[in-house]
Amino acid sequence: MAATNKKRWSKLWKHRYLYLMVLPGMITVLVFSYFPMYGITIAFKDYNASKGIMGSPWVGFKYFTTFFHDPMAFRVLKNTLLLGLYTLLWSFPAPIILALLFNELRNKHFKKFVQTVSYFPHFISVVIVAGMLKDFTARDGLFNQIITYFGGTPIMFLLEPGYFRTIFISSGIWQGVGFGTIIYLAALSGIDPTYYDVAEVDGASRWKKIVHITWPSIKPTTIILLIFALGGILGSDFQKIILLYSPETYSVADVIGSYVYRQGILGARYEYTTAIGLFMSVISFVILYISNWVSRKVSETSLF
Repeated sequence: MAATNKKRWSKLWKHRYLYLMVLPGMITVLVFSYFPMYGITIAFKDYNASKGIMGSPWVGFKYFTTFFHDPMAFRVLKNTLLLGLYTLLWSFPAPIILALLFNELRNKHFKKFVQTVSYFPHFISVVIVAGMLKDFTARDGLFNQIITYFGGTPIMFLLEPGYFRTIFISSGIWQGVGFGTIIYLAALSGIDPTYYDVAEVDGASRWKKIVHITWPSIKPTTIILLIFALGGILGSDFQKIILLYSPETYSVADVIGSYVYRQGILGARYEYTTAIGLFMSVISFVILYISNWVSRKVSETSLF
């Protein structure tokens, strides 16, 4: 036993600088991800700030049942699910397609330039993006100027429920598609070029090379990222939603995140919103687990 401990400490000391590099990240995760989980108990208590979390009385599943009896619950659940599904449907394939297109470019300088330009929107603050969208979709904004130029009638896009999801999802694609290609391009860089040379000798077209060489090489990466995306399907970018939505678009734009913001931050209903957040986290974990299980059975690629 003593020899084992000595060997373990010797190994730890040998790689001490590597562990020191990992230490800040571990501390950050502990402080901001694990320690706050102590506050989850608020969901089961009638929280009183003067008594503290432990001193507040237990109420069981009271706030969970309150949410399910809330007439707004069905609307926010439906909007969250639909917005997540639409975002997954349109946003997930976009970086894959763009990465495949980048991979087919032969001019290296042009390829690097286009890649760099496509990365820029990712680093723009969501507040700036929301401000740009409001300016572009205003009555005298760019979009309406184009519409009126061709003889159309100006549209108040952000006040029309029918346009909200399209604007939200398309702006998300524009902002994240370039940066999302990085992982796929890294996977593509690991493909042996001799595969393409052999396929070209056999007379394979570009399309056949993509289908039989490129796609199978990035398929495991795609599956792993799809599992993550399914696990986060209920986690819409509520910050941008809060910046863009209005009472006129609540019918399609009000999601769990925005509802929790109004009830928790503005309404100070901390127990109620904690219960909602815990419920959604459990549902997200179940979706993640099921999608991982299906992936393991179908493709033998999984997270765990």
